[in-house]
Amino acid sequence: MQNIIKDGAVLAADAWQLVRPDAEGQLSVPDAGDVIVPLSAWLAEPERWASRDGRVAVWLASGDEPAELAASLGKLELVAVDFHAFTDGRGYSIGRLLRERYGFAGELRAIGDVWEDHLHYLWQVGFNAFEIKDGKAVEGALAALGSFTDRYQATYREPQPLFRRHRS
Repeated sequence: MQNIIKDGAVLAADAWQLVRPDAEGQLSVPDAGDVIVPLSAWLAEPERWASRDGRVAVWLASGDEPAELAASLGKLELVAVDFHAFTDGRGYSIGRLLRERYGFAGELRAIGDVWEDHLHYLWQVGFNAFEIKDGKAVEGALAALGSFTDRYQATYREPQPLFRRHRS
């Protein structure tokens, strides 16, 4: 069972199916339902995804360039960013670029190696949904969204740095 937190609440059910390439690099896409496909598949076969029954979303790997998806963002209700390793922070930059530079207003979901320690910071750069790694307590992760009450730096959620917010 997936552990998804969206907009500060645990989802009881999630219709999206994440599609990842197998060991040979092949995609096994279900015939029906809502799917999240890799950016490379989205770019390679746009007609396939446009004519498919069910909704289609896209996920970006940490090495993908969000500009490649910019022209399609208006058609997508969900974009996911894969954190393949706990220590790889490139997904934070991708999330902030999608929100601030490309104006993506839909669901921005963090997937992969996502732990509760990340959630507060992911939320600050614009993510509003999180797929918590298997084996981790989703309730603890949900509580992590409120770990800090204030921040020094400007973020997507709070565009003014602390010194400007508290100037009197």
